[in-house]
Formats: sequence, structure tokens, C-alpha cells
Amino acid sequence: MMIPRIHSRTAARSLPGSRILVCALAAVFGVCLLAGLSFQASAQESDAIAAAPSEPRRFVIRFLTESEFPPFNYYDDEGVLSGFNVDLARAICLEAGAACDIKVRPWEELLIGLRRGDADAVIAAHRVSATSLAEVDFSDSYFYTPGRFAARKGDAEHATTPDELDGVTIGVAKGTAHEAFVKAFYRDSRIVLFENPELAREALQQAKVDLVFDDAISLAFWLNGSLSRQCCEFRGDAFLEPKYFGDGLAVALPRNDPQIKSLINTALKRVRQSGRFQELVERYFPVRIY
Repeated sequence: MMIPRIHSRTAARSLPGSRILVCALAAVFGVCLLAGLSFQASAQESDAIAAAPSEPRRFVIRFLTESEFPPFNYYDDEGVLSGFNVDLARAICLEAGAACDIKVRPWEELLIGLRRGDADAVIAAHRVSATSLAEVDFSDSYFYTPGRFAARKGDAEHATTPDELDGVTIGVAKGTAHEAFVKAFYRDSRIVLFENPELAREALQQAKVDLVFDDAISLAFWLNGSLSRQCCEFRGDAFLEPKYFGDGLAVALPRNDPQIKSLINTALKRVRQSGRFQELVERYFPVRIY
């Protein structure tokens, strides 16, 4: 609350004798009253803070992951469990002030183990979807898997809007969300379907298509790897429409444990604020995917 300033000289000119004294006493009393109310409000706020439930605390957070999905989770050349998800789990534990227990299970056993109580959380690049939400709960999303275009280096630059790609040949793997996306929004482009993303990329290398549209993560590793022979590069921006590419990756959590969800979400937020999250992204994804 702001207390208006009392212009004493102006007041003294307009108030005779005893009225000045009465008003001065009233002003002092008013200030004291305000101070008392302020003190009382502060005391009430302190009591409310003391009475509020403290942030959940776990001494150990038990994670499950799997080991065959680089760069998210895998064994390195020395047999050490590594990857973006593994390091993110450790960063979450650090921010939560808890020890980390990370165990490896086959992919198909991860959510079963979580529901059975073998772990507090699963961090293995699970996508948030209606199907998975019927089985488990999820943290806030921590990673998104956008679709992106790639083109040969040196080819004419095109903005990747539907109007600009009118008549342009786009290669895409059939039966994928990426096929559904280009068919919905790039109806005037020439869409060529391939059995898998690898064949679409080979067609791009051989100039059989002008662009390919695919998952940005796998495209990034192809572009930066030996198989591409440095032929190509990303074009345009990333596409993140949830209808086609989902609501991102998140930590899978038990449906009946709101405390662990609160703890994980708070820790994730702190990992981002500290800059640690961006460090992990740059370490495991050397080519920008967004």
C-alpha cells in the first residue's frame, strides 16, 4: 500500500492553531494504524507460508530406461549407460536433491514396471499420447520431435510455405505422420512416397526429389553423418503441430503419485533455468533441430 505524502507546509498555512495539532496527532495515529495493519498482514503471511505444505522430497528417485535408442539412451563404447535422457535424469535428481537409481529394461517392459511399482519414473523418450495417457501419467514435456524439410546444398532456395512449394517434388516415407502432414498442407506439391525414410533420403541425394520431409531428429543425424556425404541441409523452420507430431516427449509417471509429478516438474523447470538443459541439447544434438 502506498501512503500519500503529507505536505506539512501547505497544511500549516491553511489550518489555524489547535487544528494543526489535532491533525498532526491524527496523521501520526493513522501512520501507526497503517503500520500495525502492515505488521499484522506480514505476520499472517508468515503464518500462511509456514502452514503451506513443503515441496515434496525424495531421497532416491528410481528411473527406468532402455538402452537401444541413441542419442537418448544407449551404452557407449565403454559399456557405460549414456544419452540425453540418462543425463537429464541425473540433472533432475541433482535439482531435486535426491540420489539417482537408473535401471535398464527392454522397451516393452518399461511402463509395465512403472505400473507395478518397480520405479518412480520412466525416462525413455515416451511420447505423450491419448493411448499412453490411459496407462500412465506424464510430466511436463521436455523435448519435441518436429518435422522438417531437407534439400541439397546449392539448390535453389525455397520458402517452405505451401504456396512457395507449389509443383516442387517432396519425398516422404509412406504411412507416417509426415506423409499425412504434407498431404494435408502441400496439396499442390508433387508428393512422392517411399517405403522408408532411408529411401527418401537416397532419392534426395540422387536429385530424384527436390526436398524430403521427415523427423527432424533422425534427419539431423543423417545430415551430420557419413551416409549423407554432406550432400544436404535443413530448409525452412521446424513444424510442431501436435495433431501430427504429438505433444512431445515426457517422463512417464504413476497415475496415483501426484507428489513425484510435482517434484519432477519442479526439477525440470530448474534444469532449464540453470542452462543445463541447453547444454545437454547441444551435446547430443550437434545439428539444430528446431
